[in-house]
Amino acid sequence: MAHTALPADAVVVTRLRARDETMFAALVDAWSPGMLRAARAYVADEHTAQDVVQETWLGVLRGIDGFQGLSSLRTWVYRILVNKAKTRGVRDARIVPGLGVVVDDEDHGPTVDPARFRSTDDPYPGHWRSSPPAWPSPEDGAVAAETRRRLAAAPAGLPARQRVVVTLRDVTGHSSDEVCDLLSISTANQRVLLHRGRAALRAALEQHWIKEATA
Repeated sequence: MAHTALPADAVVVTRLRARDETMFAALVDAWSPGMLRAARAYVADEHTAQDVVQETWLGVLRGIDGFQGLSSLRTWVYRILVNKAKTRGVRDARIVPGLGVVVDDEDHGPTVDPARFRSTDDPYPGHWRSSPPAWPSPEDGAVAAETRRRLAAAPAGLPARQRVVVTLRDVTGHSSDEVCDLLSISTANQRVLLHRGRAALRAALEQHWIKEATA
């Protein structure tokens, strides 16, 4: 079900400061699903993610009078969410402290197996040795449904830093600048993590389609 468009931030903030329950309910309804998916990237289970979202909304109510408008309201709310989710995630041994601060092996190395490409002495260097498997036809409803299911579950298998960036960019729809701000990482670091995470997800789907084609 589509949500009614929210007013401009200034209007929302004014109404929240006036403790307008209707405005708060509309905001919770509009943003909670995305917040739950973002929290789930940090913590061990759905129940904990729900707790994080609830704690975030309590934090919004407590902190709205101090909101200075230095970022969008959505970014400010998600910053509260990320901070609470990171704290719970560390407690659950789900992620490492200081996400995005230390450069590790997730930031280096090829995103696709070099063996997939032709060598420099080949007539077509750099080209695929064999074409990647074709994407399933949109008309194939059963295959499409299974693909969506696998794609929804796949981020859980990514390294923590990639999982969080992919979730924020591709699942909750944050911009590159917002993700960098939320996670305190550089644009280049965000771009690498996103690229490697997407490559890993595509590889996982390719393996699924190969198995389906040869079954």
